[in-house]
Amino acid sequence: MVLDRRNFLTGAAGAGLVLSLGGAAAAQVEGLSKITGGAVPISPQERAARMAKIQRLMKASGLSALVVEAGASLTYFTGVRWWRSERVTAAIIPVEGETLIVTPHFEEPSVRETLAVPAQVRVWQEDEDPALVVADWLKARKLAAGKIGVEETVRFFVHDGLARRMPDVRFVSGADVVRGCRMIKSPAELALMQLAADVTMAAYRYTHGKVERGMSHADVGAIMHKATRALGGSPEFEMVLVGPDAALPHGSEKPQVVREGEIVLMDCGCTVEGYQSDISRTFVFGEPTAAQRKVWNEVARGQQIAFETAQVGVAAGAVDDAVRRYYESLGYGPDYGLPGLSHRTGHGIGMEGHEPINFVRGEATKLAPGMCLSNEPGLYLPGRFGVRLEDCLYMTEQGPRWFSTPPTSIDRPMG
Repeated sequence: MVLDRRNFLTGAAGAGLVLSLGGAAAAQVEGLSKITGGAVPISPQERAARMAKIQRLMKASGLSALVVEAGASLTYFTGVRWWRSERVTAAIIPVEGETLIVTPHFEEPSVRETLAVPAQVRVWQEDEDPALVVADWLKARKLAAGKIGVEETVRFFVHDGLARRMPDVRFVSGADVVRGCRMIKSPAELALMQLAADVTMAAYRYTHGKVERGMSHADVGAIMHKATRALGGSPEFEMVLVGPDAALPHGSEKPQVVREGEIVLMDCGCTVEGYQSDISRTFVFGEPTAAQRKVWNEVARGQQIAFETAQVGVAAGAVDDAVRRYYESLGYGPDYGLPGLSHRTGHGIGMEGHEPINFVRGEATKLAPGMCLSNEPGLYLPGRFGVRLEDCLYMTEQGPRWFSTPPTSIDRPMG
């Protein structure tokens, strides 16, 4: 997945169809059964270790507290699964002691349902300012001084509201301390990501065998969606691009139909216990042409070059550089020019489909054990077709390992 495109699904024309599938109907897929029964959720002990680690990093950075809004980071640290709206639900993690959860009064019982760490819960009424609740709590604990970190996705109005209530506090980015925790996946996290990848690949194999001439991109996406659910995953996205539209990394809104001899590019992922997969496969309905086969093989080699370059201690940007040098030697580009590779080679992944860091030019962060990234160096030929093979990897002390094994031939695109 090259960008966050949860609204794309199978494209605008097919999104409604795919979203309408679910429940019992989605589970009734012949020949498929749930494979996620062994999924082990993140334990209370691991959440406690996460909290201890973030507080150590905060202390080393001179932070008295950290502000985290509803979203993946809130779930990561506290277990609370909530969404963002104009009504603020957030956590204030102090450098020492228990966390504060702030939420609307009428949401407290629901928020408590998923709270998985020791925490105080303070509520605010509809006519009250949640920033005042936070400010009073911090002042009572003598934490409303020095520096307070703000998680990098916190919205401006939340940050601004706190700054107005605490004008003497210096608010700074909390990205480094949060990344210091979330970028390095634990064995439990890797196991859940592996399950998500297993589900997506099993759904791909099922779907590939069901594709027929004349199907719309939405038809193909609907099969993938139902198969993913039947296998025990929670579908995140199913993007299907056919023919010339495969040259557009995220496609177009116009209807697309499977035709003999045309490329079908699929980019799909799911979630298992909060952790995601993201895998792309490109195949030809019918017999590939020499040109299709050539480009597919070039992309397969580009993906292997990225994998070979991604070693512990190597700057993440060097992976993108290596792929781009190879493609330019074949006459693509240069740089991000088309025909060629118009997007980064990969992105971080975990609880979110896109997380720091990226395989992109200039990224100096060195790869370390526990980091997880996509590897998707596509090639796009405007007006003709595109090819993208995407598999995610995780870093070990010995180097990268695949969550899903890339195919080695356009004749066996699902491996």
